[in-house]
Amino acid sequence: MSWFESSIMATKGVARGKAGESHSITIEDQGTFHYVYGPYADPVLEVKPGAVVTVETHDAFEGKITSETDKPTEILNFPYLNPQTGPIHVEGAEKGDALAVRIISIKPRGPQPVGTTCLIPEFGGLVGTGDTAMLNPPLPEKVKKLHVTEEGVKWSDTLTLPYEPFIGTIGTAPEIEAISSLQPDYYGGNMDLPDMAPGAIVYLPVNKEGGYLYLGDCHAIQGDGELCGVALEMPATVEIQIDLIKGHGNGWPQLENEHSMGFIGSARPMEDAARIAYRELVRWVAAETGQSEEEAYMLLTMCGKVRVGNMVDPKYSLGASIAKRFVK
Repeated sequence: MSWFESSIMATKGVARGKAGESHSITIEDQGTFHYVYGPYADPVLEVKPGAVVTVETHDAFEGKITSETDKPTEILNFPYLNPQTGPIHVEGAEKGDALAVRIISIKPRGPQPVGTTCLIPEFGGLVGTGDTAMLNPPLPEKVKKLHVTEEGVKWSDTLTLPYEPFIGTIGTAPEIEAISSLQPDYYGGNMDLPDMAPGAIVYLPVNKEGGYLYLGDCHAIQGDGELCGVALEMPATVEIQIDLIKGHGNGWPQLENEHSMGFIGSARPMEDAARIAYRELVRWVAAETGQSEEEAYMLLTMCGKVRVGNMVDPKYSLGASIAKRFVK
């Protein structure tokens, strides 16, 4: 039996992990992209649990940075960044459920050079920002455009980086708020966690009827923390499979792959993001194993893992996980 057949999605989903109808959302289908996660937009697509959806996404800059001579501050219109495809309405999704989103593939889309990374004044992990105000002058603006294929990322004539794609921003609509797609929180959003990669399943809390799934901001590769505030941003074609877990009830995103199970917390300061993720994981381990929460807490102090998604957004995101072989 494959690991997917024993996943939460396959064992508890309405569709039991079976692929249903196929759908697509092209750039033309989407039309107007969204810059907030909220419950008020009309769905661009309505699907049943099990649906397989091919989605075209823009890069975080909506393709506006086209040359290494471009200056981001002259081209970009903050806060209209991180355009999101969607929302996708899932039949039967109600508050208290979870959407299960299996990431099947992520492929670069469009003419080369597909990848864009840059330095933006007063944005990043090692510079003064509006929240961390400094008298130092900002770093100069700089843009780097890179060729990206599924075989690798050409950094220079002598260095090729691995192609390690993931979805930077994915989530469901909050129940009442409309929140910037630059921010992560309990509904998901701009978590920038590299583990959100092909082969993984993310479980997102449903806060509104239909769930309202949004996604975008795909990255070709990113180091832990997204240090300068920008990864290697790229337009992409993403294939996902969507299922519905009735009554799943988690308050924060849960991430499952072949080898581990984890949760993602988003907050400032960074240690609070880690606390959220670990608290959810302690509760899950206790429920799965029949141990007390105190025992699960002690288990995780020995074999829990933490990965930094971003340390640059309005809230930081960290993923806490445990290897499945320890959950018995």
